[in-house]
Amino acid sequence: MKFALWLATAALASAADAPHLFFSKSFPGSVPAYVEVSLDHSGSAVYKEAVDDDQPLKFQLAESDTAAIFALADKLEHFKRPLESQLKVAFMGMKTFRFEDAAEKQEAKFNYSEDPDAQALLDWFERISETEQHFINLERTVKYDKLGVNSALLQLQISFEHKRLVAAQQLLPLLDRVARNESYMHMARERAVGLAEAIRANK
Repeated sequence: MKFALWLATAALASAADAPHLFFSKSFPGSVPAYVEVSLDHSGSAVYKEAVDDDQPLKFQLAESDTAAIFALADKLEHFKRPLESQLKVAFMGMKTFRFEDAAEKQEAKFNYSEDPDAQALLDWFERISETEQHFINLERTVKYDKLGVNSALLQLQISFEHKRLVAAQQLLPLLDRVARNESYMHMARERAVGLAEAIRANK
């Protein structure tokens, strides 16, 4: 019994010590006005649309995607140096990058950065956020607005075709639900089938 408790405690300590990345964007007046993504080294991720969001979305990133994101954080020295550009540009939302593990905790805030690695990392988190927003929109329409499902799927298809989706497999249960249910419009069901096939093939 004591050994099992020790194993559980060790596992929790190891998880706490593992590297974590945090991203947030605050842009009052936009929709959503706030997004937050946290990601650990295993690829486990959480998306929120409020600091106190009590219904966060949890999903899993592919190993290759996770490695690419953490590699960019390494290139940025775990955000030890400023990322804000000195250029006078319009406000595009305050972004925060944060790196945490047992040994360090560093963060950088910026509106706009000229650093190509910071731009690449921002694009990853923007695409993750875009994917989760599609998930939320599709889930809502599937449950409460059957006539709106085709429009939600069309927007999702556009993002897929522009390679803007990350961890798209999380969308498959919703797509399959639409494809198999004759209560949805025929056009929506066909689009759901096509998207599900494309996502599975892309995997």
